Amino acid sequence: MAELKRTPLYPVYAKYGAKTIPFGGWEMPVQFTSILEEHQVVRSRAGLFDVSHMGEIEIGGPDALALVQKLTTNDASILAVGQAQYSLMCYPDGGTVDDLLVYRLGEDRYLFVVNAANTDKDVEWIQKHAEGNVTVTNRSPEIAQLALQGPLAEAVLQTLTDVPLADIAPFRFVQGARVAGVETFILSRTGYTGEDGFEIYLPNEGAIPLWEAILAAGKEAGVLPCGLGARDTLRFEASLPLYGQELAADISPIEAGLGFAVKVDKPVDFIGKEALKAQKEQGPPRKLVGLEMIDRGIPRTGYPVYIGDEPVGRITSGTHSPTLKKNVGLALVKAEHAAVGTEVLVDVRGKKLRATIVKTPFYRRPKP
Repeated sequence: MAELKRTPLYPVYAKYGAKTIPFGGWEMPVQFTSILEEHQVVRSRAGLFDVSHMGEIEIGGPDALALVQKLTTNDASILAVGQAQYSLMCYPDGGTVDDLLVYRLGEDRYLFVVNAANTDKDVEWIQKHAEGNVTVTNRSPEIAQLALQGPLAEAVLQTLTDVPLADIAPFRFVQGARVAGVETFILSRTGYTGEDGFEIYLPNEGAIPLWEAILAAGKEAGVLPCGLGARDTLRFEASLPLYGQELAADISPIEAGLGFAVKVDKPVDFIGKEALKAQKEQGPPRKLVGLEMIDRGIPRTGYPVYIGDEPVGRITSGTHSPTLKKNVGLALVKAEHAAVGTEVLVDVRGKKLRATIVKTPFYRRPKP
């Protein structure tokens, strides 16, 4: 078995009480205090995540935009320098290679931020389709990433930088900002928790100093280090997809409810366009829905979903929601059974328990 990779922050995990697990080929903290405490701190104050395992792939050169447009479902031609976009890469049949963020760094420079476990596969996929005057560089080994998420994220981070953070709109970013004396590559208003917050890309050697500076600056405000456990429950409540669960080679973005990021009318063709266009026009065969349990039981990934004795789908993610105090799940079900209000049965360890299809997201952050 391959040895697990470690992020530049691994040396300070023990200092903060991290409990680590294998994740996507990495040894990552699942929690520092408890998943519940970390979840609640992000919803009410702010939490700091090490997400240095994520992949960063730079595409540059005069034909960079053409390659980005061919590979991704969204329309990257509308991006200004300093703007980011959620997008996906698909196979010709519409199944998902990966979901990602696309950052426009310069006139002919783009950065793809991809899922950790998919980085090598994605690099290969991008290089396979590269044409013309373009370079593809896997920058993952040299880039660390921290995410500060929660309603107090801006106030805490502002004490460490001269960049006016209030001027950075969602999905916008600045390059070369100094934060706590550390020069960063990208400081962006993005995240994966359903809360306001920032993601900071920086050289590996700056990761520990910046991590410690943010926690020191946020100590009075109650900022805590957070692990992948809370990251998962937070993204789940906000109904943000996790690759390998809500998205996969056999699950299309349309089935996953991500049609907003699939621009079938953009001026150039992209891989998977015809299949995705057909799904948009005719409706997908399956749909991702939210479930709320009526009977006592937690819907876990992979549990079958029934109507009567007919299997109609499966749970992709599920948990006891710390914010809602309810047992909820996301399920991929046959489209004809996807209407809100439909009662279904979830097979929880051999017992069929009742659940209702509900609207998603389960959680939306309150408007300021």
